[in-house]
Amino acid sequence: MPEVPAARAALRIVSHLAAHGDPVPASLIARALDLPRSSTYQLLRVLMDEGYVVHYPELRAYGLGGHVAEIGSAVLRASRLGSLAMPLLDRVVAEAGLPVAAQLAVLHGSDVSYVGQASAPRAPTTVVRVGVRLPAHLTATGRAMLAALPAAQVRALYPHRDALITRQGIGPATLADLDAILAAARERGVASEDGEITADYASVAAVATDRGGYPAAAIGATFRSGTAASDVRERVAAAVTAAAAQLTSRLTGRA
Repeated sequence: MPEVPAARAALRIVSHLAAHGDPVPASLIARALDLPRSSTYQLLRVLMDEGYVVHYPELRAYGLGGHVAEIGSAVLRASRLGSLAMPLLDRVVAEAGLPVAAQLAVLHGSDVSYVGQASAPRAPTTVVRVGVRLPAHLTATGRAMLAALPAAQVRALYPHRDALITRQGIGPATLADLDAILAAARERGVASEDGEITADYASVAAVATDRGGYPAAAIGATFRSGTAASDVRERVAAAVTAAAAQLTSRLTGRA
């Protein structure tokens, strides 16, 4: 494993601050971790810039920043979502009528991150699995969530609106192309992609929202496109739509 001393030292500083309830002076951090004082100040400045550390000028000391709490909250949210959604993913697999891989995804900026998965026997093996991040505008789950956002927020996520990336050389190349796809997803109530992530595989997905109507997650299903007739695709779409509606109900406490 390659050694990256600065990265290791920065992580040690964060861990040291986490172990102390009160702010800690830089000199004590350097002494406790056996770090040069000059390097300690440099690392603290970088950690401050990234939101991991805050400075208390009156105390001449440092403590953990809000970004650490945000990461912890995100992990807790993903864990909570996974617990609520896993039975629903299993139900999608059971109701699809063909071998599918069902996924739970959340939105991170203009990417989606997969936080849950259930697969049928002989389900397709794709790049989509727990922990993977992909461009939201190319995935069915991402499109389902983007379609639930205000248009202004979608535009803010894609400042380079005339140069959207593609994975297989197909898919929306501009924000105008994406707008048309999202409009169709809103009208239909389900988003889809076909071959834009992995050749010969297609996906459909529906969004689950929180109490404020914000897209909290999306439930999707991936299958081999050549084996799915239109009526079978509609059955898969109905399964993910029902599962997303049930997840919305579980998140909001509303029927």
